[in-house]
Amino acid sequence: MTQPVLRAENLGKMFADRSSLFLGRSSGGVQAVDNVSLEVRPGETLAVVGESGCGKSTLGRLLLRLIEPSAGKIFLEGTEVSSLSRSEFRHFRKRAQMVFQDPYGSLSPRRTIAQIIAEPLEVFGMAGSRQQTRERVAELLTQVGLSPSIMDRLPRQFSGGQRQRICIARAISVNPSFVVADEPVSALDVSVQAQVINLMQDLQKEKGFSFLFIAHDLAVVRHMAHRVAVMYLGQIVEIGDKSTIYGAPHHPYTEALLSAAPEAKLKKDRKRIVLQGDVPSPRKVPSGCRFRTRCPIAADICTQHEPPLQTLPDGHQVACHFAKPFPIMQN
Repeated sequence: MTQPVLRAENLGKMFADRSSLFLGRSSGGVQAVDNVSLEVRPGETLAVVGESGCGKSTLGRLLLRLIEPSAGKIFLEGTEVSSLSRSEFRHFRKRAQMVFQDPYGSLSPRRTIAQIIAEPLEVFGMAGSRQQTRERVAELLTQVGLSPSIMDRLPRQFSGGQRQRICIARAISVNPSFVVADEPVSALDVSVQAQVINLMQDLQKEKGFSFLFIAHDLAVVRHMAHRVAVMYLGQIVEIGDKSTIYGAPHHPYTEALLSAAPEAKLKKDRKRIVLQGDVPSPRKVPSGCRFRTRCPIAADICTQHEPPLQTLPDGHQVACHFAKPFPIMQN
């Protein structure tokens, strides 16, 4: 079997409760990501979905070590990255890049487009002469569908979609093997979203890098992903191929998410599932299965025992005591 580009083992992140620290109280803090294990294969897009606050963005930043994990290990192309030396970490940073959600806040307003895109080339010793660098910037702008003539202009002169294309050009400039895209089209007009998604897919096919694609829009995920991981309260509750997740999810939370999607083509005998109550606070996670307080099929065992993420014979993974396929969508 081909070695995954990126692999996480039992990854966790605990944030200290600042209000408790300020008041001099002891507190366990907030477990934003809890015991997450996953892998991203060469050339694939693994999408991470779930409600707001479930830990998706924190997971993406952990995988790139933009924030340090409280527990667990991360491997990039077979190398464990949590204990790298300074020079080794520079190589990791070159191989793993990120496209942020906000194209307005992730570009320096005082630097030209050429300076923004050239910065990673300079940091990693790939710039060459000034003329060579400008030629490389021009090539990258062309690849993301922009004219090289814009390179001496400032970010404020461009639309959100154009800025996100610039961010993508910056991310791919150093030829990474792994890219985290954190809600990359959620801040864009609907008319622009499809263009940016198609661009990302074309670049992935051309260059062969892998995506961790964080999103809440299930229509975008269905178009973009090869596999889907579903998160709830800091944990992954289901991972599987896109066709299985969308056609016959095995976890009741995944079923509810899909049934609520406005673009879902529900079967005639299937009604929308409305979950009761709100998502529990990550400061006070329910005992046993953390989804049990909203689950329509919860039983006593769900209160007493937390279900592990088990791997089924077909490779599908699900964390539920009563895991079974829930037919929802016509493929």
